[in-house]
Amino acid sequence: MPADIPAPAEPTTPAAQAPHPRFAVGVLAFCGVVVAVMQTIVVPLLPHIPELTGATPAAASWLVTVTLLTGAVFTPVLGRVGDMYGKRRVLVASLGVLVVGSVLCGISSHIGVLITGRALQGAAIAVVPLGISILRDELPPERVLSAVALMSSTLGIGAAVGLPIAALVVENFDWHTMFWVSGVIGLIDIVLVLAFVPESPLRSRGRFDALGALGLSGALVCLLLAVTQGGDWGWTSGRTVGLLVAAVVVALVWGAYELRVATPMVDLRVSARPAVLLTNVAALLIGFAFYANSLVTAQMVQEPKATGYGLGASLVVSGLCLLPGGVAMVALSPVSARISAKHGPKVSLALAAGIIAAGYGVRYFTSHSLWLIIAGATVVASGTAIAYSALPALVMRGVPVSETGAANGLNTLMRSIGQAFCSATVAAVLANLTFRAGGRTAPTLHAYQLVFVIAAGAALLALLVTLMLPGRKPTGAGTVEESRTAPVTPTGGARPAGIQEGA
Repeated sequence: MPADIPAPAEPTTPAAQAPHPRFAVGVLAFCGVVVAVMQTIVVPLLPHIPELTGATPAAASWLVTVTLLTGAVFTPVLGRVGDMYGKRRVLVASLGVLVVGSVLCGISSHIGVLITGRALQGAAIAVVPLGISILRDELPPERVLSAVALMSSTLGIGAAVGLPIAALVVENFDWHTMFWVSGVIGLIDIVLVLAFVPESPLRSRGRFDALGALGLSGALVCLLLAVTQGGDWGWTSGRTVGLLVAAVVVALVWGAYELRVATPMVDLRVSARPAVLLTNVAALLIGFAFYANSLVTAQMVQEPKATGYGLGASLVVSGLCLLPGGVAMVALSPVSARISAKHGPKVSLALAAGIIAAGYGVRYFTSHSLWLIIAGATVVASGTAIAYSALPALVMRGVPVSETGAANGLNTLMRSIGQAFCSATVAAVLANLTFRAGGRTAPTLHAYQLVFVIAAGAALLALLVTLMLPGRKPTGAGTVEESRTAPVTPTGGARPAGIQEGA
């Protein structure tokens, strides 16, 4: 199993690089929100892309699909690279990629250039697991849970605030503006990280597993292409079935190879521990349950009043429906940390899954009132905040300190896969349960309610999986004591910390 070794350079102490840990936490959380916003920022723009660029609707949909693909591929890969060569270094490189992608989207209206730029923006989602790993390494034990909770929640916070921000830009400015703004903010992020975030002194030994990274990427691309495009291609079409078969075959070959490598891309033996495996399954289900909230809320309130349930809301109003949920996620991340500190992250995750399911219960019965829709969406977001805060704590108590980046990257990947399956499910339900209203075809109210039932079912299944998690941390995971005795920089300035036994 990979071990921690001293960093080959950068003997400066974290205290000298970061005047106060609070600055590092704030900077990393800000970076997480920015990269999460990038994942949803083009959603309000999608209906207008064909007329703005001359592209087909199918090509326009790739502005969302490609970020999912690159995010899924690069998140675990860059997490592993960070473990081996420096987490802050890789985090800065990821932000640099985001800036380049933003500039490409800002200077062009050509669909090919836009897709390339969006691909680069998607790769930057690796910032979140890298930030979590830095916080674990650098903060004192009593601050790890709350900081990690905030960092993990930025994925949901960014998704909640991205839609209303993008809607405001689309309605009031040239659509390229949001990409220029994101590029400037990305540069600010880089400066702040270099100024206030220390480089972790911990490293994993061995060579980077290039073949393992290639195999994982191939399996993920095949799987996610089939899932995201299956609705357009047909779920029984040759392309869809072929990609699914290829994903299974490549995954099996990759798994066999990884078990034989000295320093694998993903340590499958560690990942197979119940504490890690079940946490990743729960992450997939939580990702599915959460994403339905984002996908259907704005669309539902924009449906015309002629449907009998639609409110005919504007693009901006529909986006603002998710904003209270983003505020709730910020407020609840420290609450989740306190629950995890007192009762353990297993209890936090179980509570979160129950809250998400309850939120969809509210959504099911309150589809005609804007304020009740907002209330239900906020309840779902609140449960998601607690879940996203608990998941990295569960991961970190089940893996060695030297594998934190890769393990959190894999957990973030599982959330992304859950979101991809949710997107495909929601699209299939809304496309197949329709009726004519106001001279146009619209989903029925039952279609939306079915989405709520499916999402609630995913949350309840996540609750069941969580209850199956072991109550104690497996032997060999990185505890605080183990972290404190891990090798440090030559000056001894590192202050790595992990998750306590009871956390």
